[in-house]
Amino acid sequence: MATRSWNKDRAQKRIDAKIDAMPLKDIEIKEYVKDTNLENLSSTTAYRVDGVHLYADILNLKDMLNVTTVEGETCHKRTLRFLNLHYRAVHRIIARVDAIRVDFHNQRLHSVVAKPYDDETKRVHRAVAMGQLIIDVLAQTGEDADHPAAKVRIGIDTGKALAVNNGRRGHREPLFLGEPANYAAKRSGGGTATGIYLTNKARKAIGLPDASDVDKTALTPDEIATSQKKANLDVTADEIVKEWKEDLKGNPIGAFEFSGHTPPYSSLDIEALSAKNSRRQDATSVYADLDGFTAYVGKNISTNETAKHVVRSLHVLRSELDAALHTDFSGRKVRFIGDCVHGLLVEGTAQTTDAEETISNMTLCAGALRSSFNLALERLKAKGTDASSLGLAIGFDYGPMTVTRLGMKGDLIRCSVSRGVLQSEKEQASCTGTDTAIGQKAYDSGNDAVRAIFGEKRKRSNLTYDVALNELAAKNDKAAKATKALSASSLLQPASAAAAPLSFPNRPAGPTKPGGFA
Repeated sequence: MATRSWNKDRAQKRIDAKIDAMPLKDIEIKEYVKDTNLENLSSTTAYRVDGVHLYADILNLKDMLNVTTVEGETCHKRTLRFLNLHYRAVHRIIARVDAIRVDFHNQRLHSVVAKPYDDETKRVHRAVAMGQLIIDVLAQTGEDADHPAAKVRIGIDTGKALAVNNGRRGHREPLFLGEPANYAAKRSGGGTATGIYLTNKARKAIGLPDASDVDKTALTPDEIATSQKKANLDVTADEIVKEWKEDLKGNPIGAFEFSGHTPPYSSLDIEALSAKNSRRQDATSVYADLDGFTAYVGKNISTNETAKHVVRSLHVLRSELDAALHTDFSGRKVRFIGDCVHGLLVEGTAQTTDAEETISNMTLCAGALRSSFNLALERLKAKGTDASSLGLAIGFDYGPMTVTRLGMKGDLIRCSVSRGVLQSEKEQASCTGTDTAIGQKAYDSGNDAVRAIFGEKRKRSNLTYDVALNELAAKNDKAAKATKALSASSLLQPASAAAAPLSFPNRPAGPTKPGGFA
């Protein structure tokens, strides 16, 4: 049995070291100007960017994951190829219209239109034309009944945001913090109808009247045509589709091949993954989102001195959440998604996941995430940065998980998609800044001690590490009791000092049985 633990002193040393590495005097807030390169920003540099944010949601991803009753290899292979086909097409669109790619995360694309630099109206028109181009192209980039065309919903907002560095080796990309990114995302996720949806601020920028319900007021064909004429993009949907088809012939998408990873996930090198070298096994997926961060950015973005605190808070908080997951509990961060962390955790062997131990340790890990978050707020405030308005919303679930990389050769992006991934994100979205929620499958697959913590509503407020550890141990949870016993005997060592796990060769992962998506 693997023993995972959180320790306050260990966490505080990490947090203080991160804060000390980011003195306010070294953080630079710059104005975004013509042709500024936002790739590979240092962690102490941020740009204030006035731009138009576009989110595109593929609405039928969930349908792809449910083409079979059992969530086996078939539906995962279909879904990953479906996403890969459309990622390749959208990648070409972004490059041809000179927009900034911010993030592809499963069914969701985030991009920014920053040109022309001095004309917001033209930027919004350009974003609308780009949104319609995405819709038109993805309507043609399906292959067959197993890999259909994508149904797309576009959300658009405009305004100032902070661009900072997001990620490390192999997947460094700009991250935009602030209201326009958040509100565009809310419009794209605001319903199940396709079309292009603008905030009232974006509507006003192109002379349209306010909508009483922006999530139900799609742009009309005439309004879209007006934007297309104003934007005058020098590329058509037919040209993109032709290039996409030629690329598929020259660089075909390989068949997806799965193997199980020998736990823990902390040893998984995601940058080495590809279609032919993907991972799949039962595991837990967790989302931890900084609640209230958009408002925090909005309150502090206007001056350089206050914006420095935003940059510092983001990097310190996300770094510590990553460390609690990876170092303390041997999980793996898949990616940062804005102010949210998505990760995976598994216990057992490459052949067989220990469901109860995995879910128990994920419960302890969720408690550790909250304890680390609370401690980081305390340490930030003690060193001059007050982020006490923030909360942390945590959601996790259990089931077959995939991990791979998709997209264009030389520019592959991380992807972990499954029903459990989507559900863990949904659980997180249902939480306030003090809540932790467990998905139904994890609740059913865990032991009585886990179910007792969350109750029938599957949600718990202020679940810290100590609370989780003590309550699980009191109910005879094996993982918690082992952790307490080792701690009491002073034998517990930091996770980073633990002996390497037994190594098993990767093996094909078979279909998951009933009862028992990056």
